[in-house]
Amino acid sequence: MNRPLSGLRVLDMSRILAGPWCGQALADLGAEVIKIERPGKGDDTRGWGPPFLKDREGRDTAESAYYLCANRGKQSVTLDIAKPEGQALARELAQRADILLENYKVGDLKRYGLDYDTLSALNPRLVYCSITGFGQDGPLKDRAGYDFMVQGMGGLMSITGERDDLPGGGPQKAGVAIADLMTGMYSTVAILAAIEERHRSGRGQHIDMALLDTQVAWLANQNTNYLIGGEVPVRMGNAHPNVVPYQTFPTQDGSVILAVGNDGQFMRFCEAAGIAETGSDPRFATNALRIANREACISAIAPAMKRKTTAEWIAVLDPLGVPCGPVHRLDEVFANPQIGHRKMKVEIPHPLSGTVPLVANPIKYSRTPLSYDTPPPLLSQHTDDVLRGLLGKSDAEIAALRAAGII
Repeated sequence: MNRPLSGLRVLDMSRILAGPWCGQALADLGAEVIKIERPGKGDDTRGWGPPFLKDREGRDTAESAYYLCANRGKQSVTLDIAKPEGQALARELAQRADILLENYKVGDLKRYGLDYDTLSALNPRLVYCSITGFGQDGPLKDRAGYDFMVQGMGGLMSITGERDDLPGGGPQKAGVAIADLMTGMYSTVAILAAIEERHRSGRGQHIDMALLDTQVAWLANQNTNYLIGGEVPVRMGNAHPNVVPYQTFPTQDGSVILAVGNDGQFMRFCEAAGIAETGSDPRFATNALRIANREACISAIAPAMKRKTTAEWIAVLDPLGVPCGPVHRLDEVFANPQIGHRKMKVEIPHPLSGTVPLVANPIKYSRTPLSYDTPPPLLSQHTDDVLRGLLGKSDAEIAALRAAGII
């Protein structure tokens, strides 16, 4: 199938999450992605379980759920780049690649002759993306960076979690490694833009991506609230700093999200909730006034929300164009008819388990739909095929490399 990135080859020398997430996005879009792993061990996340994928007999395999989430569509090649022979093979692969993706510490790959300057001299069209915690320069460039640390250092944990004056208040990380994931997505954008620029210049370039830069960049309105307003944002639980009412409310049987985006929606909500007097209260006439009188507004709304169940509120408010919704657990997410209709869960053939359930890429194309027929690879599954088919190595040469522990 002619997928958008068909014909592009990626050498994915990354591991854990940020780099592999980028590599998986490129693979989903049709690029050929060759994942380089350490002989015998591979990507650290292969062991980040349980849970582990079970084989056809119900026994745990060596494939962790964590590893499976970020590596579909790739080929696994094991290569010991600490040895000269492994470095030489990596250079051969880089000469045949359009994109190289790596997340080693600053300067590590230069020791092996696998840095951008060395490889771009061999392949001037190479787009080389480096992902680190803090970037290739600056006072923290040599420091190891991890998602949890970066969520804290980059400001996210200062605005995530319950208010400090309420039970449970205090710094809180996001429920997934969002700094890693967003860095992976920004890296994908950067790589695709560099490929487009290469069409004009004929040359690749080095992309320097940092988790900390990314974490700071995507704080969006919270950044500009501070830079323009001068006040340091604080944790507000599920409330919104710029819109009221825009938060969860307890209902008769759980919680409902109420996301009122304009004054008209607020009036319609108040009428439907039986608190028309709140909608006509001059203190709440505009969003700016509702922010200024946040506590009074929420206090007027909260008792009314407890009079109906979550489902009843959705049934009442949805036809009125007042945004609202439930708070789902993951079992409820994947049981949602909309998620099923959009085919967000996919079953991919797998050599050990028969099939593996994964989550589809959310991109929907009209002419070149994405397909999912290649599962996350077993460790070293494609080493021989790549060395033989791409680099032209003979069976004897491959056997010798394996005997020497290079592959």
